[in-house]
Amino acid sequence: MSDDQTKTRIPEKEGIYEKDGVLYVRGFNYIERVADALSGETRIMILKKLGDGEMDVAELAEVLQHSKANISSQIRKLEEAGLVKSAYKPGKRGIKKIVQRTIKEIRIFLE
Repeated sequence: MSDDQTKTRIPEKEGIYEKDGVLYVRGFNYIERVADALSGETRIMILKKLGDGEMDVAELAEVLQHSKANISSQIRKLEEAGLVKSAYKPGKRGIKKIVQRTIKEIRIFLE
């Protein structure tokens, strides 16, 4: 076992786990979920933009030139894979959905 493996416990059960900005993925269904979330160009662009810090759905829609409905749908897929987290905060005109990227690295275990 390498030094990295002893410092960071490798998950033994199937699932998606996040620790210290690293997403650990084990098990066919979970790998497929993460791979599917990463397979869309819009979702990749959302992850890149969120690398600069959290943004609300309207900001992402404007910057990426997509509808808010489409961005919300894409964010939902990223949330299901554990790649982003959302929170609702008061805005100038009601409540807005704030999204932040939670990971810097993804490790997939095929065994």
